[in-house]
Amino acid sequence: MPNTNGKILKNLTVKNAIYIMIIGFLCISLCVYDLRWIIPSIVIFIMTVIYTMWSSGKKITEIENHIQDITSDVTTASRGNLINTPIPLVLMETDGNIVWRSKKFVDEFQNIDIATYLTPIIKEIKLDIEKNDETVEITKQFNIDKKVYRIRGSIVNSKKRDRRKQKEYILSLYFLDETKYNELFDKYNNSKPCIGIAMIDNYEDIIQRILPEKKIELLAKIEKEIIEWITKAGGLIIKTERDNFICVFDQQYLSEFEKEKFNILDKVKTIEFDDGKFQITLSIAISNEGKSNYEKYKSALTAMDIVLGRGGDQVVVRKNGKYKFYGGKTLEVEKRTKVKARAVAQSISGIISESENILIMGHKNIDIDAFGSALGMYRLSKTFEKNCYIVSEPKGKSLGKFLEVLEGMDEYKGAVITESEALELITPNTLLIVVDTHKTSYVEFPDLLDKIERKIVIDHHRKAPDCIENTLISFHEVYASSASELVTELIQYAQDDIELTLIEAESLYGGIMVDTKDFTFKTGVRTFEAAAYLRKYGVDIIKVKKWFQADLESYNIIADIVKNVEIIDNTIAISIYENEDENGNLICAKAADELLTISDITASFVMTKIGDKVFISGRSIGDINVQVILEKLGGGGHITLAGAQLEGFTIEEAKDELIIRINEYLLENE
Repeated sequence: MPNTNGKILKNLTVKNAIYIMIIGFLCISLCVYDLRWIIPSIVIFIMTVIYTMWSSGKKITEIENHIQDITSDVTTASRGNLINTPIPLVLMETDGNIVWRSKKFVDEFQNIDIATYLTPIIKEIKLDIEKNDETVEITKQFNIDKKVYRIRGSIVNSKKRDRRKQKEYILSLYFLDETKYNELFDKYNNSKPCIGIAMIDNYEDIIQRILPEKKIELLAKIEKEIIEWITKAGGLIIKTERDNFICVFDQQYLSEFEKEKFNILDKVKTIEFDDGKFQITLSIAISNEGKSNYEKYKSALTAMDIVLGRGGDQVVVRKNGKYKFYGGKTLEVEKRTKVKARAVAQSISGIISESENILIMGHKNIDIDAFGSALGMYRLSKTFEKNCYIVSEPKGKSLGKFLEVLEGMDEYKGAVITESEALELITPNTLLIVVDTHKTSYVEFPDLLDKIERKIVIDHHRKAPDCIENTLISFHEVYASSASELVTELIQYAQDDIELTLIEAESLYGGIMVDTKDFTFKTGVRTFEAAAYLRKYGVDIIKVKKWFQADLESYNIIADIVKNVEIIDNTIAISIYENEDENGNLICAKAADELLTISDITASFVMTKIGDKVFISGRSIGDINVQVILEKLGGGGHITLAGAQLEGFTIEEAKDELIIRINEYLLENE
């Protein structure tokens, strides 16, 4: 309003000046025309000026009075609207002093010490203002007396306080009650459907072991537990196959299932069968991601692949773009049938025969299982007379003695190439075979994954969310002891007869032997069958064992690591290898194995720092799932054998983080 008023008065003054100038010009013209008009012209001009000034003064006074009346009315109306605004409004300084408050603000918070709630928020606002040079949009959310409010506002003005030499700001803040909105939003989210898939892991074994007359009774017990679990949540469940169920329930019950840690897994295990010698387990995949129920179902199918790839007996929940796992306490069940291995072997043979060249790659810090598997696939590819190369740059002592033998053999000259050499060989028809890992973040050369479209994955580790996708074939069997065991089966059942060289058979045997800790961990019938097949080639077990014997210096280091162990919860051992050693991860793995030989130790973790990464090796006798613990740190593996790499941590910080994850695991599995 003041700017408009000033324009009106300025326009009036300009117009009067123009009129006077015109009259003055006419008077001068008359005087020039006739000198007798000089005196009358002067008199007329003076009278005109006096009248104009009087008239202008009167009009200005009238305009000012009118403007003052209007301003007073607007101010009164504005003040009344602010006082009676339906939204709580307050003017306050950033030191917490309230300058003015609306009637609604007083009514809303009359029984509440509002300063207690506002003090920390006002401090945040002041810091935001100072960081952003006073240009900041104020919006904060907080809770007051079971209600949710969102503060919106602006800076009214600022002043300088000389005493403290700090700026204080006066803020205009509106309090928007979002309680009902949040309740409706939560109600809407809770009513969204979740799609789940439940599968009986060992259905075929149940059918084979049980007498026909008891089969219906046992399956009825299993189905009863599954149906009661879903119907308790008001959900719908449909049996789609003999061992497969699809369920639909509201999202609000998902959090309840998570709080119960999906106790349906334990309930099914209590069903007695085969005189208690055999345990029934379930795999469950649930998803709430997708615009439609069909998209959620597809997401649940993908999650089920991960559950089965992790050995079953667990639940995976897909939400907010992440996977969360529950259960997985039991060891993987070995699949006795070799039908899948035979089918995969024939499919891989066909793909190799159609490829222009083959590149084989393992994981970072490649070990004998990965290298032995690579050599096995190398021989399979060479049988089809294909150009085949192993892409690897081995470091450290883990393969030292074995590589010395391999490099001395003319047959393998040029068989192992570097990443740069491999990149030059890539064509549209190149096949990449990844062995002993399925994680994109753990392959030795990630660039090869990006540049080669045709990929095959062969792995035995429990499946992780960041798995290699869009593969031609993924031979992923978590029951297997090692990737070498899987590759040995593929060689047995390939379309053509494959003759391994002695070094190839010994490397595959070494992979099985090292991963099973001399056939003591994670072995099954098929493990020994694969080992027996390799022994036919004349494998020298003593020679293979010597490849991986520790030297005296390493043994003394391991002894020191064991001596400095710290015990958590009476059964979990943690130790640190302090030296900066490029072979530190190998030493940690051996030390973790050694710790399990101590009485009452059920799990062990040994860590070391190499470069800017902390490496953690985890081992267990089966009572504690080290894979679940290290998975929380970005690692993975199996129940009894797992590892992780932490970047940007000191070794003490990594140890503290590991202890936190161990305690979380123990609390979850009380």
